[in-house]
Amino acid sequence: MQFKRMGWAALGLCLVVTAPVTAQTSLRTTSVTHHPMETNEAVMHTGRRASPPIGHRDFCRSFPAECQARGTSEPMVLTQARWQQLTRINTEVNRAVKPVTDQEFYGAEEVWTLPDGYGDCEDYVLMKRKRLVDLGWSTANTLVSVVFDEVGDGHAVLVVRTDRGDFILDNKLDAIRLWSETGYRYVKRQDVSDPMRWVAVDDTRWRLDAPTAGLR
Repeated sequence: MQFKRMGWAALGLCLVVTAPVTAQTSLRTTSVTHHPMETNEAVMHTGRRASPPIGHRDFCRSFPAECQARGTSEPMVLTQARWQQLTRINTEVNRAVKPVTDQEFYGAEEVWTLPDGYGDCEDYVLMKRKRLVDLGWSTANTLVSVVFDEVGDGHAVLVVRTDRGDFILDNKLDAIRLWSETGYRYVKRQDVSDPMRWVAVDDTRWRLDAPTAGLR
């Protein structure tokens, strides 16, 4: 896969929502039948500190309460009830928010916000994160991540840390998958200890020389 050299203003391209895949209603229907320690791909690994996306810095100025650490740093124990919360919120937000580019809606290239009916991929993510935190999920277990998607465009998803691995809530589909099963190349995400700090993702599944220049 060839990845485009771009700034994260290109996240506006991520608004396209694919035909929904039916969400899993039971934890038993997921592909995770092992303990996460049995595979290196169930848990995402991070490395050096990374620069926050410009849109996220602006979001934290506008919504400072959404950028404060809350709750434990231990991965969430993924019970059936918690799984149902994930699938319900992922589906509900995917239905409630209508896709539109920031340029079309705000007249600006990159606006991260809690959506009021309209938004693009990072807005879906921020709403899902808020709703989960309001239900008792910690900020350490609900992390915004930016990626290159399956066609090399910038995209944002929500990483949910659990004792059964790191799962992805995505506006492109209702089904929830392990991060390593999405086909995305993960670039950086929020740090576990501080929602305002970002760290690089050690995504060794891809060639080390894949271009990342221009990301900001």
